[in-house]
Amino acid sequence: MSIEKGISNSQQNNKKSETQQWFKKLIQAEEYVGELYSINYETARVIIHDSERRKVGGIPSLSFLIASRIDPANSNDMDFKSEDASFILLRVMDSAPLPQDKEAERIRVETAQRVSGEIERHWDGDGAMDAKTRVLLGYAGVECRIIGTFFLEEKAGNSEAPLALKFGSDIANYYPNRGLKVFKPNAAALEEIVNYCDPSNKQEHRDKYKNTETVKLGFVRYASTNRKYQQIDDVPVFIYPADLLSQKSALFGMTRTGKSNTTKIIAKSVFELRTPTKREDTPLRIGQIIFDPNGEYANENVQDNNSALKNIWQLIPNAVRQNEVITYGITPHPSDPNRILMLLNFYLDDNLQIGKEIIDNILSEDSTTYIKNFVQVGFEAPDPDDRSATTRHNRRVIAYRSVLARAGFSVPANLRATTRGLFNQQLITAMQTSTSNNAPEYQSAAQIFSTANPAWGQLANAFESLDKFMRDRDSGYQAFESAYVTRAGGSGDRWADEDLKKIIGIFQYANGTRKIGKAAEQHSADTNNDYAQDIYAHLVAGKLVIIDQSSGEPELNKSSANRIMTKIFRENQRQFIQGSTSIPEILVYIEEAHNILPAGNDLDLLEIWVRTAKEGAKYRIGMVYATQEVSSIQKNILRNTSNWFIAHLNNTDETKELCKYYDFADFEPSIRRAQDKGFLRVKTLSNPFVIPVQVDKFQVGKS
Repeated sequence: MSIEKGISNSQQNNKKSETQQWFKKLIQAEEYVGELYSINYETARVIIHDSERRKVGGIPSLSFLIASRIDPANSNDMDFKSEDASFILLRVMDSAPLPQDKEAERIRVETAQRVSGEIERHWDGDGAMDAKTRVLLGYAGVECRIIGTFFLEEKAGNSEAPLALKFGSDIANYYPNRGLKVFKPNAAALEEIVNYCDPSNKQEHRDKYKNTETVKLGFVRYASTNRKYQQIDDVPVFIYPADLLSQKSALFGMTRTGKSNTTKIIAKSVFELRTPTKREDTPLRIGQIIFDPNGEYANENVQDNNSALKNIWQLIPNAVRQNEVITYGITPHPSDPNRILMLLNFYLDDNLQIGKEIIDNILSEDSTTYIKNFVQVGFEAPDPDDRSATTRHNRRVIAYRSVLARAGFSVPANLRATTRGLFNQQLITAMQTSTSNNAPEYQSAAQIFSTANPAWGQLANAFESLDKFMRDRDSGYQAFESAYVTRAGGSGDRWADEDLKKIIGIFQYANGTRKIGKAAEQHSADTNNDYAQDIYAHLVAGKLVIIDQSSGEPELNKSSANRIMTKIFRENQRQFIQGSTSIPEILVYIEEAHNILPAGNDLDLLEIWVRTAKEGAKYRIGMVYATQEVSSIQKNILRNTSNWFIAHLNNTDETKELCKYYDFADFEPSIRRAQDKGFLRVKTLSNPFVIPVQVDKFQVGKS
């Protein structure tokens, strides 16, 4: 025998041995349950006897089965390239009819009639039914969904490398007249199946993040009736935290079904990437931000055994809380002295537009005309060389600040109202000489406008009177404005631009400044920082930021979340456009997402959350959103979601919406019926099919 032929035979024998080892790992003779007797490209039917069913601990609905032609004990025909060298993965859906079912049912009914009324006897017992009949009637059909095919493959270009287990989400061929043996996976085989990740996905994690860390999410659970004899109680399910990065992830389920607990486990797993357990993995510092409407992540509470997510910094040796976990809130919290108040000085020149955008967000759903007009006003600074534009801008600014003062925004101690050069002398004269019924009010306003530094409260009163003066046909304003427009050397513009009218128009309505005052909770006269910029800096540094929104009004929470999200999106987008190679990875968590994300029937594709869902991946922004209803989330966001964690939903409207995605249709009845806390159906980017999981209870001190 030549050396080349000897090497070839050796390699073939090695491949046969590898193939046999894979078959022995996934198939055991003692786990045999029956025969596959009917198959097409989507479904398969299996005949199972009661004795085999009992021997393997039962066949729960939605459990996994494996069908194969190969006997793992026979190594004579173990060519991994052959068509038979594969495993068809099945999911049990329901019973299937057998041809003899009618006759079997007749026998059961007749036998049951014979023992009717005899409590101590059963119709399948000795004396009621003979043993041979009992054996024959023990056969039943099981309807299964074909999930896909496991097969073995050589690494391209390297025949000496170990065989890799591959999965295809269908079958390449079938023979209707060829039998397949069916087995129930034992614990070791099931662990291999549910945690399968395509080698190319692992390589992508390794290439992109230099990290292939996995974290235990929970264990396999087939059904609400989770009895120990099913022999799968301790089969762990792992997820790749890297699957969540730059992706959208959804957590759906009714209140108290385990959504928040799952969110904590996910956030903790991403946080722990900074201290990987695998020596070959690179530490990853991922910026995470959680919008926490109920304060359950930022604060310790008895309901969750005081196991607050904010305390995960304790997992990092020698870590200082302020350096790893940052909490923000509208108001202080007695248990969190390090909390940063999420406040902005609305009066500062640098914050005028920012503060106005916060107010605009709060008023965005108000359809009254004067509010819509007010929202249209902006404060972009004009060309400093344009004297007229600068004067008009400064007049709008002082009017806007007077609106803030009337609305209850505390005025900074060192901010003085300067009116010099802002009010035309002819206007002052027209107000002073007005013969209208409101002349005393106009004259008082003219006096205030003529004062160098009036009080802000006085100035608000004066602008209210100016608005009335401009609307009053008998006030003399029309004559003043006509003369102003046609004056020699003038530009032909009116004295009062439209934006000024929209600002001071607020004063004519009693509710105007009251509506604007909803944003006063986000204002502080004593701060000079922009909290959105600070939060983004924390995220770039890879810290966990928790925004406690439990004490804020819904409009306020939504506006602040929109503003922070806009800051994150624009900054990462800017770096992307500039060609940066170090765009920060950021993961955004949205609890009670229906309060922040656009509604399911909202088709505004320019909304910041929709843009983040559609474009966030290229800007390295991931999103994890949790809510009670699938239908409450805009379709464009759902369609761009890669990771799904589904707990109990109690109505068909929601489950039917869910059936549009992946293979959740298989689980629809179970999702609607099973109300067990923490019982989730999980589909992640690396998992090719949905896995039913009992999620572990979150604890700070345990991984």
